[in-house]
Amino acid sequence: MTSITSNSAISSTTRSATPPAPGDADERATYAVALERSAVLDALIDEHAVGVDGTGTEGAARFRMLTGDRPTGPLHIGHYLASLRNRVRLQDKGVETFVVIADYQVITDRDSVGEIGANVQGLVLDYLAAGLDPTRTTIFTHSAVPALNQLMLPFLSLVTDAELRRNPTVKDELALSDGRPLSGLLLTYPVHQAADILFCHSRIVPVGRDQLPHLEQTRAIARRFNQRYAAGHSVFAEPEALLSEVPLLLGTDGTKMSKSKGNVINLRDSADETAARVRAARTDSERRITFDPKGRPAVANLLTIAGLFLDEAPEAVAEQVGDGGAQALKSVVTDAVNESLAGHRARRADLARDPAYVTSVLHEGNARANEVAERTLATVRAVMGMSY
Repeated sequence: MTSITSNSAISSTTRSATPPAPGDADERATYAVALERSAVLDALIDEHAVGVDGTGTEGAARFRMLTGDRPTGPLHIGHYLASLRNRVRLQDKGVETFVVIADYQVITDRDSVGEIGANVQGLVLDYLAAGLDPTRTTIFTHSAVPALNQLMLPFLSLVTDAELRRNPTVKDELALSDGRPLSGLLLTYPVHQAADILFCHSRIVPVGRDQLPHLEQTRAIARRFNQRYAAGHSVFAEPEALLSEVPLLLGTDGTKMSKSKGNVINLRDSADETAARVRAARTDSERRITFDPKGRPAVANLLTIAGLFLDEAPEAVAEQVGDGGAQALKSVVTDAVNESLAGHRARRADLARDPAYVTSVLHEGNARANEVAERTLATVRAVMGMSY
């Protein structure tokens, strides 16, 4: 799913480590309900999970999941910690997983596709290196599934211009456009995402708190389609949000982590490149390292990154560093990242030596996604009386 973020289609699973800031009461209520339902979903998935040896109930397969990324550049540790590890976890529990490489969405906010071929291959390499299994997870590209995109037309009839313009991503991109006209593709971005989710009848979608409005739009489209075109019958179930516990991470410069800013540690980076990026990370002049997200956000961010890779609380990492200062902290972070990603990077390098296999994974995923999309489109046409 992403982006649902600027870097993904439906994959952003980060949320704030602290409760939502005071704001709109409806937004806070929606988030509270989503968080409660997400916990129930996680419990149900655990209850029906298959065993590590493949035995156990197949019930988790009913929780089909759609997630994904935009191929605008390499994946970084933010993607890995917030979504990629979680995808593998859910796959291994038996959740049927679809991962869309949303190549059409690359041009929602830019004039060219860039090095899209290399970016797509890089995403597949990282997916496989992280542990996504193409026999259990369908990896496909948006542009390779025509039937998915044909769902856009009836879905567009179910939303208003005002609804689309209220979408947070559309509003944010428009505010940052510096007067640039809003493209029709960007305006309809939420409907594209709804088609991504609904074509495969995804029941769960990993999202962050800021992406809940996207999912609510998808739920509204599913509900309206059933009411308007299917005489109240459930052609599309309303998907549920699956929120993760990973806190929002900052980039090495202390601002929002972004590929375009170059303030990230890429999964494909070498150990030396990682060390250089961490050395350049912003900290402060205080010798004693403490975890203080409000007072020392840059230091707290590094502690959080180390803690996530070490599976330790950031406060515990701070205690270990003590009076070692920024240099000692950065050394801990560098070692944590490099040691944790060593296996991923080795597997990625091995896979990169066999580009034919990587291509075959994508072709097989595209074929599987097309089968599913064509069945869904046939159902849509039938209930709309368009099966001529």
